[in-house]
Amino acid sequence: MSEGRLEVADVFRRYGDAFLARWGSVLSHAQRKAFDDIRACRTAALGGHVDQCDQCGHCAISYNSCRNRSCPKCQAAARAKWLAEREAELLPVAAWMA
Repeated sequence: MSEGRLEVADVFRRYGDAFLARWGSVLSHAQRKAFDDIRACRTAALGGHVDQCDQCGHCAISYNSCRNRSCPKCQAAARAKWLAEREAELLPVAAWMA
């Protein structure tokens, strides 16, 4: 699991097999694909590459993301951008109280 902060992918990886054993038969194809993509996101399962510092030569492995539209990790930046664009479209009015 990731250090410090629990993520959806961590839960899927830890409890996914038990979940699928019980509920896998009722998942649609799209739901199963999203589940599998999120579980594999940023792991060796999707491949990766080695980044190396030009100055000191330090190497770090970066694993590829799943880019599934349902993945909270992959779509966080796109979601934030979309929300900012929608907020920019709002008219500057005071909140209405019912």
